[in-house]
Amino acid sequence: MVDLGWVAALLPLIAAGFGVGFLIGMTGVGGGALMTPLLISTFGVSPQVAVGTDLLYAAVTKTVGGWRHHVADHVEWPVVLRLAAGSIPASILLLAAMAFLPLNTVALAHWIRYGLAFALPISALAIVLYPVLIQTPERTAYGKMPLRTFPTVSFGVVLGLLVTLTSVGAGAIGVVVLATLFPLLPAKRIVGTDIAHAVPLTFVGGFGHLGLGHVEFGLLLALLCGSIPGILLGTRLAGVAPEWLLRPILAITLCYAAYSLFNR
Repeated sequence: MVDLGWVAALLPLIAAGFGVGFLIGMTGVGGGALMTPLLISTFGVSPQVAVGTDLLYAAVTKTVGGWRHHVADHVEWPVVLRLAAGSIPASILLLAAMAFLPLNTVALAHWIRYGLAFALPISALAIVLYPVLIQTPERTAYGKMPLRTFPTVSFGVVLGLLVTLTSVGAGAIGVVVLATLFPLLPAKRIVGTDIAHAVPLTFVGGFGHLGLGHVEFGLLLALLCGSIPGILLGTRLAGVAPEWLLRPILAITLCYAAYSLFNR
């Protein structure tokens, strides 16, 4: 008799990938903020492997969303380049420190868990505040936009460190700060710009963690089997589900995930 136990083991991972991918497509946020704590608290994955695997998961998944936004001309590439000028070097430097410095991996796992517990409530607050920040009268049109190079690059540095260490922040935190830095930028371009910047950052962080041995390929493939159709469906249905209901539910989920990690 054929043993189908492996199918039963993969289905929850595929379902998790689909659910998170669907939320990314629907809201533009919630990838790393949901997937990493889910892998740690529900599937028992170590914090280092959860972060590394989630970064590559997010990179592939958000490439799909980023491509759609690029085709629709929703990406502000000068802003993407300035963000990347800060985030990519910061990510590489942090990965180098993790690779070459005599770090205590047990202590590192401890601090990654606490870093997530700190970042998740911020992401939850950002998700709730995001619609308020983007629904301003001035955001309906924009002309010549100041690029604000120094604050944009500086924010890129902070985002690069946070995403590389915890895999959280590229979505929820990113869109809110972009909305604050560029108040005249239309909402669709804020989301598209943030997703476009998240792609190279998560690829750099993901491949860095891969070199450190923090990526589980079987886990990654199972998640991607769900996330690709999930983000395609979520993108197509974006705007159908009421955000006034979806975003608070997502924020509560993030806070519960932070509580679970803090007490694990």
